[in-house]
Amino acid sequence: MQTIIRALTAAWHAGAQPQRPALRRLLPAAALAALSLSWPVPTATAAETAPVTSPRVTTTLISSRDAVVPGERFRVALVQKLAPHWHTYWRNPGDSGEPTQIQWTLPAGAGAGEIAWPAPRAIPVDPLVNFGFEGTVVLPVEISVPQDAKPGDSLPLTAKATWLVCEKVCVPEEGSFALTLPVAAVSQPDAAAEQAIDAALAALPKPAGFRGTLKAEGDRLSLALPGLPADSRDLRFFPFSDTLIDHAGEQTFAPGPPPALLLTRSGAFKLDGGEISGVLTFQQNGEKRALTLSADADPALATQAAAGALPGAGPSSPAVVRIPMPIEGSDLTLLAALAFAFAGGLILNLMPCVLPVLFIKALGFAQTAHRSRAETREQGLLFLGGVLLTFMVLAGAVIGLGALGASVGWGFQLQSPPLVIGLAVVMVLIGFNLIGGFEFGSSVTGLGDGLARSGGRLGAFMTGVLAVVVATPCTAPFMGAAMGYAVTQAPAVALWVFIALALGFALPVVALSFAPGLLRLLPKPGRWMLVMKQAFAFPMFATAIWLIWVAAVQTGPDGMLAALVAVLTAGFVVWLVGVTRGSRPRRVFGAALAALVVLGAGWFTVRNAIPNATGEARANDVQAWTPERVAALQAQGKPVFVNFTAAWCITCLANERVALSRQEVKDSFARLGVSYLKGDWTNRDSRIAQALAEQGRAGVPLYLFYPGRRDAQPEILPQLLTPDMVIAAAERAAGKEARTAATLP
Repeated sequence: MQTIIRALTAAWHAGAQPQRPALRRLLPAAALAALSLSWPVPTATAAETAPVTSPRVTTTLISSRDAVVPGERFRVALVQKLAPHWHTYWRNPGDSGEPTQIQWTLPAGAGAGEIAWPAPRAIPVDPLVNFGFEGTVVLPVEISVPQDAKPGDSLPLTAKATWLVCEKVCVPEEGSFALTLPVAAVSQPDAAAEQAIDAALAALPKPAGFRGTLKAEGDRLSLALPGLPADSRDLRFFPFSDTLIDHAGEQTFAPGPPPALLLTRSGAFKLDGGEISGVLTFQQNGEKRALTLSADADPALATQAAAGALPGAGPSSPAVVRIPMPIEGSDLTLLAALAFAFAGGLILNLMPCVLPVLFIKALGFAQTAHRSRAETREQGLLFLGGVLLTFMVLAGAVIGLGALGASVGWGFQLQSPPLVIGLAVVMVLIGFNLIGGFEFGSSVTGLGDGLARSGGRLGAFMTGVLAVVVATPCTAPFMGAAMGYAVTQAPAVALWVFIALALGFALPVVALSFAPGLLRLLPKPGRWMLVMKQAFAFPMFATAIWLIWVAAVQTGPDGMLAALVAVLTAGFVVWLVGVTRGSRPRRVFGAALAALVVLGAGWFTVRNAIPNATGEARANDVQAWTPERVAALQAQGKPVFVNFTAAWCITCLANERVALSRQEVKDSFARLGVSYLKGDWTNRDSRIAQALAEQGRAGVPLYLFYPGRRDAQPEILPQLLTPDMVIAAAERAAGKEARTAATLP
C-alpha cells in the first residue's frame, strides 16, 4: 500500500499531460483513498485472522509478529470475546463442560506449545460449580519457527479450535483459523497484538515460590500453605485434576500457623503420584493474585487413597460424573427440582396413557356429585393416597436398585415383559367390566366395577394406583430434569422429588373432589352414565392393544402369543368364576380349575415372554446406538443424532410421528450428512441407562446431537420436538450456523 501511495504522489509531482486535467484532479483523491485503505479496518491482516462469530462469542487468532526469523519463538493467541452471561471453560472445567482445544497444522520443523491458561474463576450453576472465563479470554500459545527456514519463505499456521460456550444451555462451537507470516531477516512485531499477548502473559498465575502439603483432616483435605502472603483473603484452589476435590464444596481458610485451606474431597478421590498441582487465587491489599502451586501429598493420604481406605471413598462412594451441557435442569436447586416435579406431574394428566383412567374417576365423581359432598371428598383423598403410595413404591425401587448398582429410571417396570402383559390383562378386564361383559361383587370392586363407580373406598384407592402405573410410559415436560436430579441425590432428597411429582399428578382429581360447584354442573345420574361407562371401555381396550404391541416389540412373536394367551386365560377364569357360583362344591371346583389354568398359562406366558429383541433400529436409515459408533462417526467428521427411546414411551412415539419421521427432517439429515442412531430402551440395557445418567436423565426420551468432530460434546434437545427444532439442531451440529467476518467488538 505504501508503494501505491508513493507512486501516486510521484505522478502528481511530476505533473500530468495538459490534455488530461481530469487525471490531475483525480490523483489527489486516489492518493487519499489509498491512504484510507491503509488505515486499520476490521479485516484479516498478517497478524490477525478474520473472526469466527456467533451470537455468543467472537473468536479470532492473533500473532505477536508480522514477520518472523528462522528459529524464532514467538506467541500467538486465541482471543474469545464472550457475550454477557456466557462463559467458556478452563483446563479443568469443574463439574461440567469441556475446555477449549486447538489442533495445529504446521510445516515441518515448526512446533506449537500448550495453551498458557489464565487463572479461572468459579462459576456456580447450582448445584454445580464450573471453572472458566467470562468477558474477554486470551489464550496464548508459543510457536517455534523452523531453524532451516530462509528469508523469503513463509510460515503458514493453521489452527482448528473447538470450545463449549454456556449460559443456561451450552452450545459447542468451532472455528478454523489461518495465518501466513513471511520469514524475514529481521523479526517484525505487531504492536497491537504483541501488547495484548504480553498483557495476557503478565496476568498468568506466577510460580508460588513455596510448596504446600496435602493431608487428610477428618473427611476433608487440608492444603497447608506455609508461604502464603500475609493479609491474603478470598482464597480458592483450582486443581488441575478433576478427581481431587468436590468442585462445589466449601473451601474454608484456616489461618494457622501454617495457614491452610480446608477442601471437600471428591467422591472419586484419586492421587496421581505423590503431589498435586493447581492454581491458587486470592486477594492481597485489594489486588487479585494467582499462583501456580504444587503440594506434596502426605504419605499416609497417598497410601489410604491407593487402598481406598479414606472415609467415604470406598466402592459405594459416588463417582464424579461429568455432565455435558446443555442439561435441562442441570443447574437445579432442590426447590427448583420440586417445582419442576410438581409441574411435570400436573402435565402428566394430559398424556394419552393417563386420560382413560382419569375419565373413569370423573365418572365416579359424577355419580356422587349429587349425593354426598363428604363422600366425594373422601373419594378424592383415597385417590391421592393410591397415587402417593404407588409413587413411593416406585421411588423405593429406583433408589434401592440404584444403591445396588442397577441402572433404572422412570418407567423401568415396563421393561419387564411379564409386567407389561399383566397390565394389558388388567386393561382388558376393566374394559369388559365397563361394557357390561361381567360384573364383580362389591367385595372385589377394586379393579373392576369400583373403578367406574366410586362407591367403594378400595376402588377409589386402586384408581390412583392404576393411574400411576399407566402413567409411567409417559414423560411430561419438566419431568426429565426433576427425575434426573432426583436419581443423583441422597435418598431423602429423591423421595421429596417423587412426592412433589405425586402431588402434582393427583392435584386435578383432588381439586375436583373439593369443588362442589363444579361437580353440580354435571347432569344428574341417568342413562347417560351407562353410555359414558361403556364408552370408557374402548380407551381401556386401546391401551391393552398398545401394551400387547409393546410386549411384541420386547419379545418378538412369542411374546405376542404369550400376551394373547394371558388375555384369553383371564377371560376364561372370569367366566369360570361366574358360572361356578352357588353351592360350595361348585365354588371349590371352579376355584381349583381356575388355579390350574392360571398356573399353566402363567408358566407359558413367562416362558415365552423372554426378550429376544436386540434393540436394533428397524428402519434402514437408522443405525443402532453404541458409544463406539458415535465416536467412530465423529472421527469421520459426521454429525450424529441419537434418539434414546422405548416402545412403551408415549412421548417418544409422539415425537417420532410429529417430528422425526417428517420428510423435511429426513431431507435435512441427508443434506447435512447426519447419521441417525437409535438407542432402544424398550428392554433393560445397562449401557443405555448409563448414557442417560451421564446426561443427567433418569428415563426416555432423550435426544442428543453430536457435532461432527472427535470427542465433541452433544447438544441436548427438549423432550417435545418440532421439525424446525430438529432441523435447526442438525444445522448447528453440521457447522452450518451463520458465521460472518466482523471485527472483535
